[in-house]
Parts: sequence; C-alpha cells; structure tokens
Amino acid sequence: MTRNEKTESASKKNIVVCISGMAGTGKSTLAKKLAKKYNLRYYSGGDALKELAKDEGYNSSSRGWWESPEGLSFLEKREENLEFDKAVDDKLVEYAQQGRVLLDSWTMPWLLKTGFKIWLVASVEKRAERIAKRDKISRKEALQVLTEKEAGTKAIYKKLYGFTLGEDFEPFNLVLDTDNLNAGEVFQALCRVIDNIVLKSENL
Repeated sequence: MTRNEKTESASKKNIVVCISGMAGTGKSTLAKKLAKKYNLRYYSGGDALKELAKDEGYNSSSRGWWESPEGLSFLEKREENLEFDKAVDDKLVEYAQQGRVLLDSWTMPWLLKTGFKIWLVASVEKRAERIAKRDKISRKEALQVLTEKEAGTKAIYKKLYGFTLGEDFEPFNLVLDTDNLNAGEVFQALCRVIDNIVLKSENL
C-alpha cells in the first residue's frame, strides 16, 4: 500500500486514535503530525480547556501557558469546579462518535470503549529538560512546575473518573517509551503502528 493509499484508507475508515502522555512527552506535536498525515480531524482537550480559560479572562494563547503561573492558577479553578473538564470531555466524546478523528486527550482512553489508544512515556527528568528548553527556564523550575501541575491534574481526573493519570495504563493498546527517541523516530514508530495495526483492524 502506497503512502497515498494509506492516507485514503485512514480517511475512509471510521477510525478513532487517542494519544496521551504527560507534559514534555511531545504528544501534541506528534498528534497534529499524525492527524495531517492520515487526514484525520484533530481535537485537543488541552486546547479546548484553553478556550474556556480565555472565556474566564485568562491570556491562554502563549506557548507553555499550562506551566505558567496563570496556567497553574486556572488549574486550581478547575480543581474547584470540575464542570470545565466535564464540558470538554463531553464534547470530545461527541467528536469520537463521528469517527475519523485523532484525539489529543488525557481522559478519552478511559471514556471511550473503542479506538486505538497510545500512551507516550518519558522520565520526569527528560520531560523537565524538554520543558526547560521550550520555555527558556531552568531545569529546576521546570521540574517544580511539572510536579505542581501534574498533582493538580491527577486530582481532577481521580475525582471525576477514578483513574490515576500516568500510573494506570489499562486502557492503552500501546505504551511507547520516548526517553531515548527523538521526535522523528517516535513519529515513524507510530506511523508503522497505524499502518500495520490500526488501518488493518476491523474493530477500530
């Protein structure tokens, strides 16, 4: 099957792919590239939450906003009011039901009964290193904000759905360690998985 044939096959099949991973694993960049390659509609839970934050008066458009003091402030507001996350998840479920989508989401692997679900793993040290480089902050600062952000995020999803983010891998079809892989290598690995498993399956 040629590259164009694979793209056409993905477009015709009613597939749903979920990509998850903690901050610094590169999941959002990879998800967008995969959606473009396979002509799938891309939806991000994080982007949807940013839009809700914008409606609340936050300036959420900057790169690395989630790890900023303002992003962490919105995280506290989400912990107090779980309706922000619930509204986003309800909308993502609707998109998934339409099919031909790639979802960049922490919650969809647990909330959807169908679809191919991928979790990207990287050590907290490697993730802090990537965040520090991206946001031009020290590695120590990056580690501190990651720790704070992830504790709050885990608390939200534990309250809402009962799973422990980053520790419970039960829903996933594939768990890929990205510590010693660059972005191009991870992308190629996921392309092979989609070509040889997702597009050939009758159940995804």
